[in-house]
Parts: sequence; C-alpha cells; structure tokens
Amino acid sequence: MDFGVVLQTNPPAARTVQLAKLAEAHGFSHVWTFDSHLLWQEPYVIYSAILAETNRVTVGPFVTNPSTRDWTVTASVFATLNEMYGNRTICGIGRGDSAVRVTNGKPASLLELREAIHVIRELGNSRSVDYNGATLQFPWSRGSSLEVWVAAYGPLALKLAGEVGDGFILQLADVDIAAWMIKTVRDAAANVGRDPDSLAFCVAAPMYIGTDWDHMRDQCRWFGGMVGNHVADIVSKYGHHGAVPDALTDYIAGRTGYDYNSHGRAENDHVDFVPDEIVDRFCILGTADEHIAKLEQLRALGVTQFAGYLQHDNKEETLRVYGERVIPAISEHVTAKS
Repeated sequence: MDFGVVLQTNPPAARTVQLAKLAEAHGFSHVWTFDSHLLWQEPYVIYSAILAETNRVTVGPFVTNPSTRDWTVTASVFATLNEMYGNRTICGIGRGDSAVRVTNGKPASLLELREAIHVIRELGNSRSVDYNGATLQFPWSRGSSLEVWVAAYGPLALKLAGEVGDGFILQLADVDIAAWMIKTVRDAAANVGRDPDSLAFCVAAPMYIGTDWDHMRDQCRWFGGMVGNHVADIVSKYGHHGAVPDALTDYIAGRTGYDYNSHGRAENDHVDFVPDEIVDRFCILGTADEHIAKLEQLRALGVTQFAGYLQHDNKEETLRVYGERVIPAISEHVTAKS
C-alpha cells in the first residue's frame, strides 16, 4: 500500500511546500491538494514549487473537475510539469463540488466527466485526441505519463470509474462502505473487459494520531460534512434507500445547509448533523496501532493507497508517527539475510 497526504493550499504557499517536503521525508509517495480556486491558492503553481524541492513524490489535485478549466489547459499543465520534473504528476478528477458550487455552478454531467478524462489523459500522455472537431496534440510533449483517477460515490459514477479510470478515489474510510464501492468499481471494469487488478484503489480520509477522542472528532467532523455534500446529490437522485448503503445516506437526514466559506476546515460550523459514529467510521483516528489495524482491513479489500487529509491541528506529529510507525508496519518487510 502506498501513502499519500492531502493538503489545502492555504497561504502562505511556502507552508504547503514545507508540509509536502516533510511528507516525503516520512515516506509518503503522493502529495495531493484540494483544487478550489476561490477558496484556496492555485494548486498547479504550487505543484511546481513542491516538485522543485522534492525528489520522489508525485503531486496532483484531489480532485479537479471538468468545469473550471478547459480540458486542454489542464492537460497542458500536467504535460509541462512532467517535462520539467520527470513524470511526477497524477490527475484526480470528479464531477466537482466546492470549485463549481462557490461560483453558483453545478457539478458536471457524467458524460462531460467521461469526455474530460479521455481528453486530459490522451494529451497528458503525449498522444493526439479529437476535441471540438479537431485532432489536437502538444507538439512539444514527448514521453509524458499521466494517470487519471476518478472520485465517485453514486452508482453511475462508480460504474464510470471502473470503465475508464486508471484508479478509483473513495473519500471515506468506512470499511463496509469501501468494500461495497470497490466491488462495484471492479465489477464495472470486468464488465467492459478491463482487468480490475490493473486499477488503483485509493481510500482518502482524515488521519489524526492521538488519544483524546473528543478533540480528534471535533477536528475531523468537517469531513462528514464534505462527504454529505456528495451524498445529498445521490439522495436527491435515487432516494434514501437502495442505490448505495444506508450507512452512507442515513446520517444526512439532519443536514440543513452548508457554508463553503468553512469548507474542509476544522472550524466548520455547519457540521453539527455529523454524529461521532460517522466521524469514527469515515476517518482514521487514535493511536498508531489503531491506525494500523484499520489500514490492514482496507488493504485486505484491495486498497492500494491511503491518502490522509491533514486539515487539523496535529499535522507534524501525525506525519512523524506515520513515518516511524504506521508506514513501516504496513509496508512489505524485506530481510537482509534469509
């Protein structure tokens, strides 16, 4: 299992770069960031600084969307960064949440998402693609390599992820829900003749090392509110029962609104509807041993990467304990002599 860290691009940008460097020092392979251009600083600019000051980590958005940028512009950024820093980028993409809703837009359709994935991936891999009635290719791009991982919750989005994604991103760490969603994606891949084992499966959730459960829950309750935005879309389309597990949909019954000004922040004051049980199930909290136990359960489901959100007050210590205890415990053990 690989390990990623998910950062917000809050100013100063140097702080984001500093955390990315610390994550690499502690053994994380990926540095992801939110991509919401009004709420936070522009991530693609910061990726260049991160890549210049690190040696190994792969960087990318968690997640971008088809609506806020022309797809060819998005692909050009990835291909340029790959030329500069040696194929160390990745594209996480979904229909869109805060980046589009803050501007009074709405999430892209699944058809738009499918088409965007194709255009971004082809151009990002130095290949030609048909777009708006023309065949396009970057004449300056040679050997660029870009995977596109799809974030999804609803049945049709999960199906799309299995059919066209290089990987699937699930933004919650509930073991039972993850099992259902991973199976759905794997089945969708197999149904179109793809090898399900060729896909990456990434589970993402807040990670907090500590022992004060009340404090950890308060620091991470925002995550249930963020997930609730996507669940509310599913419920509005499919109803409360049947389309996805009840464990995912039941908790939003008390949801009355959401303030994007505090989106993804520990001080979010619109998440009182999220009960402690959901925080515990959706996040990974507690001691190193408790983290390891839950990660082992996720790995047994086929999860190939855990990406931990660091939107809380214990960033450096959590990274340290992951580097010293958690990542080594989950990694493959090789002996010097046998």
